[in-house]
Amino acid sequence: MLSKVKGLFYGWKMVAAASALRVLGAGLHSYGFTVFFLPVSQDLGLSRTATSFAFSLARAEGAIEGPIVGHLLDRYGPRPVMLAAVLLMGSGYLLLSTVNTYVTFLIVYLGVISLAHSGGFMHAPMVLTNTWFIRMRARAITINSASFSLGGVLIAPLLSVIVHAWGWRWGAIVAGLLFLLIGVPLCCTIRRSPESMGLLPDGDSPASLSDEKTGARQRRQADVNVTVRQAFRSFAFWALVVAAGIRNASYHAISTHFIPLMVWKGLSQPEAAFLLGALAFLGFVSTLFLGWIADAVNKPRLLALILYVAAGAMLLPIFGDSAWVLWLFTILFAAAESTYPVGWAVVGDFFGRTHFAKIRGYMSFFYTWGSVAGPVVAGAIYDRWETYEPLLWTLSVLFVVSGLFFGMLSKPWKAVHSGSTAG
Repeated sequence: MLSKVKGLFYGWKMVAAASALRVLGAGLHSYGFTVFFLPVSQDLGLSRTATSFAFSLARAEGAIEGPIVGHLLDRYGPRPVMLAAVLLMGSGYLLLSTVNTYVTFLIVYLGVISLAHSGGFMHAPMVLTNTWFIRMRARAITINSASFSLGGVLIAPLLSVIVHAWGWRWGAIVAGLLFLLIGVPLCCTIRRSPESMGLLPDGDSPASLSDEKTGARQRRQADVNVTVRQAFRSFAFWALVVAAGIRNASYHAISTHFIPLMVWKGLSQPEAAFLLGALAFLGFVSTLFLGWIADAVNKPRLLALILYVAAGAMLLPIFGDSAWVLWLFTILFAAAESTYPVGWAVVGDFFGRTHFAKIRGYMSFFYTWGSVAGPVVAGAIYDRWETYEPLLWTLSVLFVVSGLFFGMLSKPWKAVHSGSTAG
């Protein structure tokens, strides 16, 4: 039977393939941007605001594409979207190595590299995972999202070594080749859904659904099938949008400026790059741990608690710059990475599988603007005052606000489920 190949549910192979793609995308692009940040700024003579602006425009591009990508994923499946993203990013980084002006940098970064990144490396892997799992949704999505941090652990430090030894242009060439040589074969292994292979989500068999306990639970979760119109009319949709938007602005303000922030606190660029690798590893560990337990607890309240911890972490660099303070900041901030998979598991729990890609796409259109604004505002604050202190105070408040919005979903949890299945 196809549901068990050498004892392994095929859905976990899809999680592995999607996770490997996310390792590439995170290590070379998401974490890679902060590795390229200072060398590109210095080589092209750019301010931190200008360099941050390119990153933010890429996020804006992803937000605008969100609804379109959602419809494409629901209609054609994840594989073609992933393949297009790999080809564009691979060729884009090769082109990036040749740019000499800010204008050409923007054209290549926005017109080629970032054009399909959001759809192929963010939306598609999440949609694929949500499609293959119901009961173990949070665990599967957690593994997928933890691979994002793993990219920072395995690839970003190597990229940093290449950039500092040979220059950022050789780093861009290596990134482009890795996308093409590893990404294309991985995309060819993707299969759209368990139903497309004659299987059931979670590796269940028809016989297991007759079991009174697990069968009843499986049917209750599978019955959640909310349309885009129903989602737009729900409190849960807008609470999630606002919470994620604020969280994104805060998280990306720090992650984009992580190395510049550590340099501001007195570390050298190589030391800051090492701490970035530690941040990625800690994010990987915390994502696996917190995401693994998320299926057994109230997910919105778990999200709120994590964000309150991140709010406290923002205050640490304000009052100290010793090694242990910066390490504690990194450890506590790393936990915020886990809010991404748990948040999307909440979306899957509330709205189901059938229209998940479209609902996620529309959510992204709204909440991604937070990640657009965050890095630019962070760069502008530093350029204006030559300190990140005002930024850290602001982010502490924003993390608390985001946690409050996630926490609001705790009470209407059952009501949202019953309401969504009825409509």
